[in-house]
Amino acid sequence: MKVIKLIWESLRFASQALRSNLTRTILSLLGVTVGIFSIIAVFTLVDSLEKNIKSSLSFLGNNVMSIDKFSFSGGGEDYPWWKYFRRPNNSFIEYTFLRDNLRNADATTIFADANTTVQFGSNSFSGTNLKGVVSTYKDVYDVPLGSGRFFTELEITGARNVAIIGAKIANTLFPNQEPVGKEMKIRGQKFFVIGIFEEEGEGLFDIPSKDEACMIPYGAFSKIYNVGRYGMGPSIAMKGKDDDTGLIALENEVTGLLRARRGLKPTQEDNFSLNKSEFIMNTIGSIFDVISGAGWVIGGFSILVGGFGIANIMFVSVKERTNIIGIQKSLGAKNYFILYQFLFEAMFLSLIGGVTGIILVYLITFIPLGSLVLTLSFKNIILGLGVSSLIGIVSGIVPAVLAARLDPVEAIRST
Repeated sequence: MKVIKLIWESLRFASQALRSNLTRTILSLLGVTVGIFSIIAVFTLVDSLEKNIKSSLSFLGNNVMSIDKFSFSGGGEDYPWWKYFRRPNNSFIEYTFLRDNLRNADATTIFADANTTVQFGSNSFSGTNLKGVVSTYKDVYDVPLGSGRFFTELEITGARNVAIIGAKIANTLFPNQEPVGKEMKIRGQKFFVIGIFEEEGEGLFDIPSKDEACMIPYGAFSKIYNVGRYGMGPSIAMKGKDDDTGLIALENEVTGLLRARRGLKPTQEDNFSLNKSEFIMNTIGSIFDVISGAGWVIGGFSILVGGFGIANIMFVSVKERTNIIGIQKSLGAKNYFILYQFLFEAMFLSLIGGVTGIILVYLITFIPLGSLVLTLSFKNIILGLGVSSLIGIVSGIVPAVLAARLDPVEAIRST
């Protein structure tokens, strides 16, 4: 009952402080409102951007490691691209060797990419991301289908001319038609559409989307392109086991097997790169951590100003209610009761500013920003309320201590 009474008294006095000088209170709380708005707005923007980018990079897979010529971690003036370019291309024989011998991988696959134009009648779609895959591709990467089906083992081994296309390609080639079962052309060869990828929509950045992708069997791809002879060659990818943290065991096993397969001597360096999907995701996370830190700095100054404003309100409140404090103490009110009363009051005042800032952030989530969808998460709401409460307690602690230590006789005599 004492706690309920204490909270009720604090709410009552907080509302009186608001009503007694509304302009002064609003201006004082403005700092907290702006501070919480700045921090939560930055966090909301960062979370939404990170989610959008990671969703766009979903084609990299989860817990996946790939064998490539070049390293994802490369870049800068010292990047030895000329050395990497001379590395041998992956081969289908190496894929079957790794598939049959790897023990730390749940699945192993190979695929090749090319940009081309697909046609149906007078309609065509250029810039298509054509990918040749094997049956294990779906075991390493997600292949979300909106309609139709994936390739059968017979279609893969027989190098049949069948294709799965993206939603954008389907809408361009077959407007107002059902694409599945239709026939289209890739580099002059006829392919039957057996499936449509689930629509992804426009991405935030110029990142390959399944809406503009076309997938065919690896054998059919090899009939169109001379895979491995020129350019980058095919990629080999493995999906690691869930208990292999950092894919360390898989990395060591692949390195040993591939070095032995390629006949590398112990003194020779690797002529391949092992790239993990987590590397890019972690890099993106690090970048957004820096942006979040900047948000704390920007909002922190506003919150600091708001904290001084609340402290000012509380000092004035103690001065105005000195006589009431003396009466409460003379009637038996303990020091902690007076202390908590002012602390709760400061916290409630700060929460008002914090809630206002959160509401403003929620309102900006309705502003259309193209492909970027802002979402105010429950985590950020709790963070905003928590920071508001903390600022209220810190700002109100000194005035509350001064009020609790007032001598009741002197307090009653004050006017």
